[in-house]
Amino acid sequence: MSTTEGKADAAAVEEMARSATAWCAMHGLVVGDRADPRSGTVPGVGLVHAPISLLPSRLPESFWSQACELAPLFNELVDRVSLDGDFLQDSLSKTRQVDDFTSRLLDIHRKMMDANKEENIRLGLHRSDYMLDSETNSLLQIELNTISVSFPGLCSIVTELHRTLINQYGNLLCLDAKRVPGNDASRQFAKALAKAWDEFNVDSAVVMMIVQPEERNMYDQYWLVKYLRESHGITTIRKTLSEVEAEGQVLLDGTLVVNDRKVAVVYFRAGYTPNDYPSEAEWNARLLMEQSSAVKCPSISYHLVGTKKIQQELAKPNVLERFLENKEEIAKLRQCFAGLWSLDDEEVVKSAIENPDLFVLKPQREGGGNNIYGFDVREALIRLKKEGGDALSAYILMQRIFPKASLASLVRGGVCHEALTVSELGIYGAYLRNKDKVIINDKCGYLMRTKVSSSDEGGVAAGFAVLDSLYLTDKVIGPVTCLILLGKSGKK
Repeated sequence: MSTTEGKADAAAVEEMARSATAWCAMHGLVVGDRADPRSGTVPGVGLVHAPISLLPSRLPESFWSQACELAPLFNELVDRVSLDGDFLQDSLSKTRQVDDFTSRLLDIHRKMMDANKEENIRLGLHRSDYMLDSETNSLLQIELNTISVSFPGLCSIVTELHRTLINQYGNLLCLDAKRVPGNDASRQFAKALAKAWDEFNVDSAVVMMIVQPEERNMYDQYWLVKYLRESHGITTIRKTLSEVEAEGQVLLDGTLVVNDRKVAVVYFRAGYTPNDYPSEAEWNARLLMEQSSAVKCPSISYHLVGTKKIQQELAKPNVLERFLENKEEIAKLRQCFAGLWSLDDEEVVKSAIENPDLFVLKPQREGGGNNIYGFDVREALIRLKKEGGDALSAYILMQRIFPKASLASLVRGGVCHEALTVSELGIYGAYLRNKDKVIINDKCGYLMRTKVSSSDEGGVAAGFAVLDSLYLTDKVIGPVTCLILLGKSGKK
């Protein structure tokens, strides 16, 4: 495995990739294989290793510290905004006219407001996503996710994979495994769910995970099931929305019962996309759960806080001051905001039509593959303007972030290839409050996703990116290049 002869170096990379994929299989870093029709419904059938970066991505430690410091601030902000029902309803009033999905969510939210429904126990498992903008050398927020934040289970294992590879091939890489920060997201998420279960205080109750009928990312979810059972003695049941509608009821005292099991916590890993509601049965289930006394993660109000339109509203001058008092914390949050605009702003729309590459057009959708980029931004805006009315309200415009691209080795389906890539950092956060007592407000691990720089979208489950981890450094930005492939020695 010489580092001077190109062929030998390439062979060394292939050996490392084989070691990595074998390690994935042995340690549960797996997803369902799309080629197997049963892989999304039958556990243990049709497994492949999760798509991964062979080595971690570099990030200056100062930006890592900044992102971690922001997590509890965003947790608190989500809770504060969720309490202002009128703000949510008013901010999304135009969006609901042209977006049926948002409208249905708002209908449920309004029913809870009219009923004066109180959520004494409030649980949020969030993820704030960032990119490092090369134009300004600043960490800018892409979005704040409040429902079904994925990969806390698998991303925790990627960290250990990269530490293992660095230790195993240290003579070739010249990297320090201690510079890969630990990632305990899955255990921390399970701990937060368990704490909420404790606060509900019904020993026979279960945690109910709401899942899609076909879920190839089920193993990420099963890590949480494992830790809830082994570390906290709590049983988890998995149900689709349609199963909840068929098997569920709310008792007179507000208790949610599904298939004769009392439910303490409803944890949503589905319900964030219109595709999850193919019939009225699914909407009935969502309303049923919201009417119950079970802890919802997220509640309908937390869900709405995570919409793109609310993100854009919070970026307006003086809006954060409506919800937060600490000026220093407000300044820290505002510092990471990218440019965000309503399509009511004619000057910005005109600018985006003239310079579409500088903007991203975002609809009220989650899950990857929904945003509009480049020339398509111009085409979409011209079409929306012609349609008139409230059509523009279904979208927001966001400043496009330009991270620095670097070479990295990506492994998908057992095949390793080198490409120019960019990375996106997500910081997980957990927030739990019972009435006035804040029980948890903290960061709890991270998700690093790396994608080919020519790809606009970044979802792993959607097939655009791979799972990655961090390599903290003082100043170098970008993925750790697979040095043995290039025939060069590395510097920490």
